Amino acid sequence: MTRRRVKRFNELLRQELNMLLLRRVRDPRLSDVTITEVDITDDLSIARIYISILDDDPKIRKEILHSIQNAAGFLRRELSRVIQVRHTPELDFRLDESARYGEHIEQLLEQIHQEE
Repeated sequence: MTRRRVKRFNELLRQELNMLLLRRVRDPRLSDVTITEVDITDDLSIARIYISILDDDPKIRKEILHSIQNAAGFLRRELSRVIQVRHTPELDFRLDESARYGEHIEQLLEQIHQEE
C-alpha cells in the first residue's frame, strides 16, 4: 500500500472509530474519549489508536483506557462491517499525551516569561 493510501486508511479508521464510540458503545465512561490519531503497521495487521481523555485524574484515565481496551473486540467487529478490507486490523489503544505535554510546555514558557 502506498504511503498516501495508508494515510487515507488511517484517517478512515479514525473517523469510523469516533463514530462507533459516539453511536454504538454504551459504556458512559467512553463518552469523554476522542480518537486523535491512528497509525497502522506496514503489513496492516495492527492499528495503534491514540486516544485523548478529558478527565485529568490518573486513576480514571487508566480505568477508561482499560475499558476501551476491553471494547476492542467489539469495535474491531463493528469496523469490519463498515470498512472494506480483507482483514480488519487488531486495535491497540494508547493514551495520547501530546496535549498534556503541550500544556506543560506552555506552563513552563509562561513561568519563564513571568520570571523575566
